[in-house]
Amino acid sequence: MIPAADILQRALESRDARFDGVFFVGVTSTNIYCRPICPARVSYASHRRFFDTAGAAERAGYRPCLRCRPELAPGLAVCDAVSQLARAAALRIAAGALNGGSVSSLARELDVSERHLRRAMERELGVSPIDLAQTHRLLLAKKLLGETALPVTRIAYASGFQSLRRFNSVFRERYALAPSAVRRARTAAGDEVRLSLGYRAPFAWSSLLEALRREAVPGVETVRGAAYSRTVQIDGHSGVIVVRDDSGGGPRGARVPKTQLSVSVSPELLPALMPLLARLRRLFDLDSEPLVVDAHLAMSGLKSLVRRRPGLRAPGAFDGFEAALGTLAGGPARANRANRARLAGVVAALGEPIETGDPAITHIMPTAKQICGAGEARLRALGVDAAAGGAIVQIARETIAGRLVLDPSADEAATLRALTEIDGVTERAAREIVMRALHGPDAFPAAARAVAEAAERWRPWRAYAAWHLRLNESSGKSRKTAMRAE
Repeated sequence: MIPAADILQRALESRDARFDGVFFVGVTSTNIYCRPICPARVSYASHRRFFDTAGAAERAGYRPCLRCRPELAPGLAVCDAVSQLARAAALRIAAGALNGGSVSSLARELDVSERHLRRAMERELGVSPIDLAQTHRLLLAKKLLGETALPVTRIAYASGFQSLRRFNSVFRERYALAPSAVRRARTAAGDEVRLSLGYRAPFAWSSLLEALRREAVPGVETVRGAAYSRTVQIDGHSGVIVVRDDSGGGPRGARVPKTQLSVSVSPELLPALMPLLARLRRLFDLDSEPLVVDAHLAMSGLKSLVRRRPGLRAPGAFDGFEAALGTLAGGPARANRANRARLAGVVAALGEPIETGDPAITHIMPTAKQICGAGEARLRALGVDAAAGGAIVQIARETIAGRLVLDPSADEAATLRALTEIDGVTERAAREIVMRALHGPDAFPAAARAVAEAAERWRPWRAYAAWHLRLNESSGKSRKTAMRAE
């Protein structure tokens, strides 16, 4: 069942891509039905009819839109399996799955044949897996050429190309330019690489840091001043990243202020740059539409909170299993001192040590394989209760086997169901994991039924409301005051 019409009206007007495939809208004045991301002019609200599937819209007499092509939506029904496959593959390719990997290995990960994967992507996206990967590599290379002083050879490999000759050839072919023609004059700052990540204003950076500080994993993450730092390990490459808001760094007299984060990356992470940047965009919720979200929450009883923190983001997770481990080992309220101490003990005992020069971040977050190797007994010895320890190990096994996928390419309802079927995972903990790992905009890990019922008015952006309430509560305000309608 799809949500009530007023909720869908708001989702439609935001054109948020995360609602694509969740529902379809028919326009009575034209008898055409569209996806919620359709670029066509938005119809009058009174002319809209909502459907949970494309088939339901067609049975009601609506024709598919020729602009947004509803048949390409990443749907939830069995008939939309090809769209789901193409979307999942595209997300993984954007994170560097084919940089050093093959299409056949990606197809095996997605449990389909290579031929079926190629056919699905050609049909849904109009490009082959290799062509899509090439586009992502070139865009990253162009970014590195413009923003860093890295040698061209290092840029070629950091962007996912397997040889400098191939990089130069493809760059000239696509852009009709030599890579050196894109380079801007810059001075090197040691070995550190600095890149920018854009966002839409407003951006409550200090509030986002407050949220990240509240749930930071001791020894792995830290918030100091106006900067977020953490250790990272991706595909065997380990290092450190530091992120700051760079919105005030534009040139004097600039008409348009800069709206971007500045990311400092240790050189050891250059081979994993593409998946790293994709994860950071999710962690900091950089693709959010803050004006749309804020306007709705303000009209739905949270005006005072929105006024206090305009542009608040709903942070995702840097890694899905990390979100599950942190939630279950540290508890949903990781700001609690005892919970943080327990999580710190797990990280120190099972995480891989790393030399960072910062005494606050000393370890890599334990991986699913490390947790499986340690076992339930080891977790109990570290202070994790039996139920949570068993659940953590089971999630680790399911993740390693590929039966449980904790990233935005996964189906939210199916993942929530799979988590709640694991002994030791409460519904609230499962929703917390889904909210962070799958970065669902409408996830809401409520502990009480009354709170969940009140949260209906905040749909389809309940995750943002949840963070407003948490930060309000942690700053000494009562939940009762926060939930009272303006």
